[in-house]
Amino acid sequence: MPKLGVNIDHVATLRQARQGNLPDPVYAAFLCEEAGADSIVAHLREDRRHIQDGDIKQLRKNVKTRLNLEMSIVPEIVKIACKIKPYQVTLVPERRKELTTEGGLNVADNLRKISASLLKLRESGIRVSLFIDPDKKQIDSACKIGAKIIELHTGRYADAKGIGQKEESFSEMQWAVNYANLQGLIVNAGHGLDYANVRQIAALNGIEELNIGYSIICKALYVGLYKAVREMQRLIK
Repeated sequence: MPKLGVNIDHVATLRQARQGNLPDPVYAAFLCEEAGADSIVAHLREDRRHIQDGDIKQLRKNVKTRLNLEMSIVPEIVKIACKIKPYQVTLVPERRKELTTEGGLNVADNLRKISASLLKLRESGIRVSLFIDPDKKQIDSACKIGAKIIELHTGRYADAKGIGQKEESFSEMQWAVNYANLQGLIVNAGHGLDYANVRQIAALNGIEELNIGYSIICKALYVGLYKAVREMQRLIK
């Protein structure tokens, strides 16, 4: 059974709408852990649209499970990560105008830059995961630069329309998980997973952790964060 990492970015999104102190993503992280979350995920974007530097510092002090910092390879952000030292970082692509992460890292075309960031973070004692598409070229490239952990982008599966497209994208995910495992990689997965589509992915053998945020925070508006996390855990199990 995969572990559950809960992304709390959109707690901060709501807070930033009024530039105030509430809701507090650090307290949200506490509630997620109380409900059984195995890790807390937060994305420190270059434009600071939701999670702020102070949030990461407080999360590092207060998270009792594992803090997984999503981040780009921008030198400023790499420097912050090396100083704060979260349990893990997940390197993701980042564009200023995107609403959310739109795809995986293009490791194949950016071997030198990504490898340099990976090594610098590792030298600081931080586990490093690469967020990539379920694609052989990208998996092979991750192995080439010495990655030990990847997170497969499930966006195509989550956005699939119709039975045929859904089956095709699921088969793609299934193949990618198996192939990555054969290369000795630890495999996580996430993006766009919700209460309606998570069970099929959770049933795949070889996935270590599912990282889910937006759908949990949305459901929490109706039932509360504790119940929302518990319900997602029930579906994964």
